[in-house]
Amino acid sequence: MPLSAEQLDEVLRTAEQQGLSHLEFLQRLVGTQAQQRRERAIERRIRDACFRDVKLLEDFDWQFNAAAIDRAQIEQLATGEFVRRGDNLVFVGQSGVGKSHLLQALGRQCCVLGYHVRYTSSAKLLQDLTAALADQTLPARLNYWTRFDWLIIDEFGFDRLERTLSSQAANLLYKVIDARSPQRSTGLVTNIDFEVWADYLGDPPLAMAFMDRVVDGAILLKIDGRSYRAHRAKRPSPPSGETTS
Repeated sequence: MPLSAEQLDEVLRTAEQQGLSHLEFLQRLVGTQAQQRRERAIERRIRDACFRDVKLLEDFDWQFNAAAIDRAQIEQLATGEFVRRGDNLVFVGQSGVGKSHLLQALGRQCCVLGYHVRYTSSAKLLQDLTAALADQTLPARLNYWTRFDWLIIDEFGFDRLERTLSSQAANLLYKVIDARSPQRSTGLVTNIDFEVWADYLGDPPLAMAFMDRVVDGAILLKIDGRSYRAHRAKRPSPPSGETTS
C-alpha cells in the first residue's frame, strides 16, 4: 500500500486526538487507497469489455417507448443477479428501439459490480472464430470467449454477413454458446424472431440446438416499440439561418 511514514503518523495522531474506533482508524488509513484501487479495477473491466459506445441507463429515454419497455425490469437486471445465476438475456425487436443501448448500459453496470463482461457483434465474433479456424487456434479462441462472466453478442441478424463469412458460421456460433452454457451468462441482441433463426443460420437442426442453448431458461425481452432513429430523422430542419441547441 503506498503509504509513507509521515502519512501513517498523521493518521495515528488523528485517531488519538479524535478517539477513533479501530474500524474508523482503518478507514482513514486505507479508505482512499482502496477506493482508488476499486475505481482503477472498474475502469480496466470497462476498457476490456470493448463496448462500442458509452451508454448509461441514466441517459436512456424511458418515456419514448414507455409502453414497450418495463423500466423496473431493466433496473432489476442492473443488479447483475442474472449474471450471478448464469441466466442468458435476449433482447428481440426492430432496429432503433434501444436494445443495444440497454445491453451496453447493463454491461457497464455489471463491470461496476465486479463482473467481467465482453461486448461484440455477431459479425466480429464470427470473423474472429473463422480466422482462428483457419490458423488452427480455435480452441484457444473458444476459451477466450468462454471465460467472461457475461458475453454480449449484438446485431445478431442485423445483416447477412454472418452467412457469407464462413460455411461453418452456424457451427462456430453454436460452439461458443454451448461452451458457455449453462454456467456463464450470454446476452443476445437480435431483430429477427425465433421462428426464422433456422432460415437465417441456414442449418435447421443446428439452429434449433443453438436456440435451445440460448433461449432455454433465458430472460426474454421483446420490445415492440417505435424507432428512436426514425423519430429523430423525421424532426423538421430549422429554418434557414437558425440553428438548433
